[in-house]
Amino acid sequence: MSLQLTMEHAVSAQNHNKHLGSKCRNEKEKTAWSDCLKLYENAIIQLNQTLDPNTKCTDFDAQTWLSTSLTNLETCRTGFMELGVSDHMLPLMSNNVSQLISNTLSINNASSVKPETYKGGFPSWVKAGDRKLLQTSSVTADLVVAQDGSGNHKTIQAALDMAAKRSGSGRFVIYIKRGVYTENLVIDNSLKNIILVGDGLRYTIITGSRSVGGGSTTFNSATVAVTGAGFIARGITFRNTAGPQNHQAVALRSGSDLSVFYRCGFEGYQDTLYVHSQRQFYKECYIYGTVDFIFGNAAVILQNCMIYARRPMDKQKNTVTAQGRTDPNQNTGISIHNSRVMAAPDLAPVLSSFKTYLGRPWKEYSRTVFMQTYLDTLVDPAGWLEWDGDFALDTLYYGEYKNLGPAASTSGRVKWGGYRVITSSTEASKFTVANFIAGNSWLPATGVPYTSGL
Repeated sequence: MSLQLTMEHAVSAQNHNKHLGSKCRNEKEKTAWSDCLKLYENAIIQLNQTLDPNTKCTDFDAQTWLSTSLTNLETCRTGFMELGVSDHMLPLMSNNVSQLISNTLSINNASSVKPETYKGGFPSWVKAGDRKLLQTSSVTADLVVAQDGSGNHKTIQAALDMAAKRSGSGRFVIYIKRGVYTENLVIDNSLKNIILVGDGLRYTIITGSRSVGGGSTTFNSATVAVTGAGFIARGITFRNTAGPQNHQAVALRSGSDLSVFYRCGFEGYQDTLYVHSQRQFYKECYIYGTVDFIFGNAAVILQNCMIYARRPMDKQKNTVTAQGRTDPNQNTGISIHNSRVMAAPDLAPVLSSFKTYLGRPWKEYSRTVFMQTYLDTLVDPAGWLEWDGDFALDTLYYGEYKNLGPAASTSGRVKWGGYRVITSSTEASKFTVANFIAGNSWLPATGVPYTSGL
């Protein structure tokens, strides 16, 4: 009943919002408003999916999709605020949908959500066929993209347009030959189960330069944005070249449920990798950035990844993560496991001039763990940074478990209510692929190798 009511309110709010376009007084308001229309639409899709008797939705699915709906509405609000235009349009749009979703999350959470299981080093959501696909060197492609004209298309966009015309929504593989592709791509909800395979992260590069400094919202600055479920990328670098002076500039944004990124690169400065929402898995990826460069409110695990802090602007501090959980019942968070946090070549010679932290609390219930990860000398002994005074310090959950390396000692760490040194493997295992993203139910199919437990 709670879900049905929430759905009805969301639909009427969206109908109301559609008519507000004429009330926008300038380009910035229009930019944030048009993001909101997409975000509300996406929230409604998630709620519908949770209600649909044909989706055989588990409690874990429901908690994920409700968490995503709430994140979408929060992202709408954020867009107006970051462009400095929250005074006029936002009050016109305000409604109680977020509150209704929160209530539903709370009711669902009380029914104790049980995670799924793992096999063969992948969460179980990766089916055997997908796992094989990711691990074989030769892939049978449905379409080939090549700038020299040797494929079916010269641009990735043209291949996606063809994929949109296919019948059914089974796996669809697009092979992108080496080259630098300057394209901004949106792989939306209608494009499910798309697989992009490149020639390796050094050779197949998708690049763009949108940024908040250039007038986009963070949400809309992404070089590649994906919401279609079941997305997989292998051997590709996603890049945003706006530079540190343009502030937030996203290389990749994923709101794709059960998405996998294997041996991919993510290059930017502030806000490089936007793990926006849903369940996501990153394996053997390289991520470069400065401020909050892995951020968002997905349930996401990064495993065996190389995380490089770059040289920021003068007087800036580097923060690896900024996790955005706004509700204690959301099943979201960032888990970094068996990875390495290091200085990029441009930061290494000037390490003494810049401080680097593991994360800071973007939202009130920010949740991030670093487990069995190598922390190099760049990480400040305090480990973590405030966002704004004592905001969220008692409500966040920041954990470290058996990290190693020169900066792994927790003796000088922050003394916040929400920070903990995890000593029990039972507590740490909540953030593994098996438990945190129910990976054993979906990862095997993708063919990406993964470690299920600690």
